[in-house]
Amino acid sequence: MFYKPSEPHGLRHGPFRALVGPRPIGWISSLDEEGAVNLAPFSFFNAMSESPPTVALGFSSRKEGGAKDTLYNIERTKEFVCNMVTYDIRDGMNATSEITARSVDEFELAKLTPTPSTLVKPPRVKESPAHLECVYLQSITLPSNDPENPNTMLLGQVVGIHISDDIITDGMVDMTKYQPLARLGYMDYCYVDNFFSMQRPGS
Repeated sequence: MFYKPSEPHGLRHGPFRALVGPRPIGWISSLDEEGAVNLAPFSFFNAMSESPPTVALGFSSRKEGGAKDTLYNIERTKEFVCNMVTYDIRDGMNATSEITARSVDEFELAKLTPTPSTLVKPPRVKESPAHLECVYLQSITLPSNDPENPNTMLLGQVVGIHISDDIITDGMVDMTKYQPLARLGYMDYCYVDNFFSMQRPGS
């Protein structure tokens, strides 16, 4: 089949998110200007460069209008933490995906443990085995089919990385111990429980 994204596709649900997957989940902790914490997962997330390490987050507006709390917080306080999501903590991540009032503490909602970061103010999720402490670089307005609900890409530079010793084997991150969770389409997820290696030609 072929379809234009601007026209009906005829399927039960939009296939775009299913086709571009699996995608790592950016589980972002941030603070507002008064110091209240926010924790939310984003499936439009990935690494964009390594030297220095840079990550990208994709945002659409909240259903009730206005920018997502996370975008609002990061653009004003210039800091955030990406807590990497694994299979073992999938339920906690899912609990924080609920759209709630700005006053709700998602750490309490999901029964998660905030722990101090090293270089930025937002706390980390203690239950996560890996964290990326980030500072804000820039926001880029993306095209939107609804002018009242803009799409935004936010870029952040990773300034500190935490890795649990429990997921390191022989000096490398062990994916079978790490078991990172990824977003597919619809309500589907997957996680890494096996992998294979290939050498690049000429290496």
